[in-house]
Amino acid sequence: MPSWMHNPKQGVIEAKAALLTQISDSAVRMAWLQEWLMDEVAVVKAEGAAAVPQITFRDLQLEAISTTQKDRIRRRGCVVIRGVFDRQQAMAWNDEISRYIDENHYYEKAKDKVGLDRYFSTLAAGRPQIFGLYWSRPQMQARQHENMSAVRGWLNHLWNFTGPDGLQEFDPDRQCNYADRVRRREPGDKSLGLSAHCDGGSIERWCDASFHRVYHEVFFGDVDAYDPFNAVGRTQTEEIPSPAVCSVFRTFQGWTALTRQGPGDGTLKIIPIARAMAWMLLRALQPDVAPDDLCGAAAGRALAANPTWHQLLLEAEVSIPIVEPGDTVWWHPDVIHAVEGEHRGHNYSNVIYIGAAPWCEKNARFLPRQAERFLAGKSSPDFAAEDYEVDFINRATLDDLSALGKKQWGLLPW
Repeated sequence: MPSWMHNPKQGVIEAKAALLTQISDSAVRMAWLQEWLMDEVAVVKAEGAAAVPQITFRDLQLEAISTTQKDRIRRRGCVVIRGVFDRQQAMAWNDEISRYIDENHYYEKAKDKVGLDRYFSTLAAGRPQIFGLYWSRPQMQARQHENMSAVRGWLNHLWNFTGPDGLQEFDPDRQCNYADRVRRREPGDKSLGLSAHCDGGSIERWCDASFHRVYHEVFFGDVDAYDPFNAVGRTQTEEIPSPAVCSVFRTFQGWTALTRQGPGDGTLKIIPIARAMAWMLLRALQPDVAPDDLCGAAAGRALAANPTWHQLLLEAEVSIPIVEPGDTVWWHPDVIHAVEGEHRGHNYSNVIYIGAAPWCEKNARFLPRQAERFLAGKSSPDFAAEDYEVDFINRATLDDLSALGKKQWGLLPW
């Protein structure tokens, strides 16, 4: 563990001072980015929800996605892919997860454990909206499905994954499954709203040399040349261990819709500007920010975008368009996103969280720990050790995995 992680506050002070010494034109860079961001925000505000690109799985299969469409996805850092799964299949998965929860008395067991809802909010009690479930059969079936594999492979190929030395940062055609949870948000819920943030590190982006390689152009090179889809350094970053931090590299975060949902249904909001992280990084280095502050970034937490420092960026926040069961939603790991504070709709807003984690050394190192938890029915190693599923009936087992699934879990060699 780097020495600065033992004293993050001092690490921030020293990292900022060192960066400002090395970046002689910080104000010039910031002025350029400010003007660029104002233009991007204006475009997004004019487009509204249409700023989120949408394609169909059928067109993906037919290789009918144009270069223009791909470039737009890269610019916006997100995409809705329609019809990845058959609607009836997604609805059947939704019903089976409901039975899995009820027959194993999840609600009663959750009363005695501190779960994710309490981690993210001040809610003292109440019915869960995100469930600490990782190993239900529907989750496992969706993760290892051939359609999901095709989508994730296609998304991985949107990245430039070959470095200047000719070596690949990751293999886009091999995947690692990452066990995440399910959301079942009931109408009227006000407990699950998440303010604008991104995952995968907070103060590390300024303090740690591994992140400086990722953001080299922002800090030290041609800021206009910064490409968030350049994978150089991405698989070597070192994050502060925390329940708020993902231990694997994901080309895209994502989820699969199990019910119809859209604006007002307590679902995802997004700021569809892929390069916005460059602006956030330099914003924290401006003279109006205290030497020990990075615009509110806190060690071991998600990186927040807040009105005090990031109001311009927050003006571009939009809700995702209506999605149907079987549709999937994807966003770049640096893209700022949020969850609507209230579910004002009339039906459940349910999803399975499934991201795209390509095969690389960082991800491969995580798989044995995760596989051990799967086989024992314990919580995924990146999350609170609630271990609900140890004695759950109808939990997925090794026999439920396909040959592809076993490879994606690291239980068979590729």
